[in-house]
Amino acid sequence: MPTYAYACKQCDHAFDAVQSFSDPALTDCPQCGGVLRKQYGTVGVTFNGSGFYRTDSRASAGGSSSSSASSKTEATSSPAPAGS
Repeated sequence: MPTYAYACKQCDHAFDAVQSFSDPALTDCPQCGGVLRKQYGTVGVTFNGSGFYRTDSRASAGGSSSSSASSKTEATSSPAPAGS
């Protein structure tokens, strides 16, 4: 079950509550009875496996993209217009 962080808007009391996804959000502060708000923090996520690292996509695409980039450069370079 996930743990949610709550903070009171009136007395700044902060606490964590373990709740099910189907449980309603808490609304009343247990200390002063004020209005609660959920606090959202950063979540550490780690992607493991091939395709998630910057070097994975560059290793296979590096050779083909450099040859296509040079051919694009040659194709797009054209002589300057004659009136300039």
